[in-house]
Amino acid sequence: MKIMAFESSCDETAVAIVEISDNGTQIHANQIYSQFDEHVEYGGVVPEVAARAHLSYFDPLVKKALEEANMSFKDIDAFAATAGPGLLGGVMIGFMYAKSLSLAFNKPFIGTNHLEGHALTPHLTDDIDFPYLLLLVSGGHCQFIHVKNLGDYHTLGGTIDDAIGEAFDKVAKMLDLPYPGGPQIEKLAQKGDKNAYKFPLPLKNKGIDFSFSGLKTSVRQRILTEEMTEQRKADIAASFQETVAQIIEIKAKRAIEQTAVNTFVVAGGVAANKLLRQRLENLCTQKGITFAAPPLKLCTDNAVMIAYAAAMHSRIDQFSELSMSARPRWPLEEI
Repeated sequence: MKIMAFESSCDETAVAIVEISDNGTQIHANQIYSQFDEHVEYGGVVPEVAARAHLSYFDPLVKKALEEANMSFKDIDAFAATAGPGLLGGVMIGFMYAKSLSLAFNKPFIGTNHLEGHALTPHLTDDIDFPYLLLLVSGGHCQFIHVKNLGDYHTLGGTIDDAIGEAFDKVAKMLDLPYPGGPQIEKLAQKGDKNAYKFPLPLKNKGIDFSFSGLKTSVRQRILTEEMTEQRKADIAASFQETVAQIIEIKAKRAIEQTAVNTFVVAGGVAANKLLRQRLENLCTQKGITFAAPPLKLCTDNAVMIAYAAAMHSRIDQFSELSMSARPRWPLEEI
């Protein structure tokens, strides 16, 4: 089964061709356009701008994907696309593009859950068996997911306000750092003292949910009440990053103990942060369980994960009707 997939839930425009068979899975093409230049002047993702960029870049990316795979449309067995959750305007672009190709070439269509794509990526990249615990951390997502089997997911906890990546971006903006803020905070933190400021640990003693609004407010108060030298900026970045790492470690420990899993996986753009990743690896070592993280190019939004999730469902004859609608919200439990 060769599947061409489209991802457009946020600010990555992506097309991939993946083949799944009894002999395994092969990635024939993986094309991604990151809309950094379109959004940098705004300091964040603008939904309308993202949707227009998706519309502009899908045609050239499709051509590049077919060239990379040395295929034509007649070689594709099915078309798939993110159907949600995400920024609805962007989701609709890739969703309708895939539907149009499905109709034009009379091939099956598979509307795929974006979160399921992330959840199944470790199954592809690390050959990890079900069940496992996934921490999905990015600019738009922040949640623990107990991945029990294909189509059987349980969300244990998530953020009640901002995602971790969004919190990094907003703190970076307070410190007058360029967008995207995550890598900038990590770079600046290397020059700072992580113990310089004691920021609060939101929901420290309450369950597995996250909250970052109070932490951001505390950081903002420091910035407004102190003279911001370069060293103080570095100290705030380091202290903020250390606080987030402590929060993640506390919540991850609870989630591991609650699920009693043997494998813990972290995915999403924030998984590239070396400090956060190291803390989670150390925690897994202490707990005697396996730690895994997909390669960075498959950690962030991409179409390979959408194609793979679609392929997994296609193997048990689960396809979508062309009447299917895109959804801005689509909890995993509703798959």
